[in-house]
Amino acid sequence: MKVSPKTLPIGFAIVIILGTIAWLAYTGYGSSKSYFVTIAELGGMGDKAYRSNLRVEGFVQPGSIEQNGTHVDFVLNEFESHSSKAAGGRLLRVSYKGSEPPPDTFKDDAQALAEGTFGRDGVFHATALQAKCASKYAPAQPGAAPSAPAPTKSAAASSSASPAAPISQTAAN
Repeated sequence: MKVSPKTLPIGFAIVIILGTIAWLAYTGYGSSKSYFVTIAELGGMGDKAYRSNLRVEGFVQPGSIEQNGTHVDFVLNEFESHSSKAAGGRLLRVSYKGSEPPPDTFKDDAQALAEGTFGRDGVFHATALQAKCASKYAPAQPGAAPSAPAPTKSAAASSSASPAAPISQTAAN
């Protein structure tokens, strides 16, 4: 079987295209990968901390937020400020420079997740920032009275839908 002169350049082009796609997939996978670490683990990573994309979670230290447009500098603590462990908790300075402003739930003592790189200057340079919402089901403070449950939609609809007078006990007998 004879190979036509046009087959060789087409085969070469296919090999180049497939090689380029494989290289892009490999490098794209490596650059989008990020490791989730705690503040304590970040300190023990050594040089790997400076070369990796990381996600670090902690609690925003009260009074540390300094915002200028979409740029925010703050400090993460590994423990909440009202925790007895907070005074001894490790701290991490974070500098967020993103295209979006921080979320509305980002405030003092909020649990936050910063994604970015750790610099040799000791500052975590974040490119993405998330703040978790406070839980509605947090435990009640000791000695506090329980709150009354909100009326359900069907109970509110049935009470407003029937304009009839309530039945008294004497009328029911």
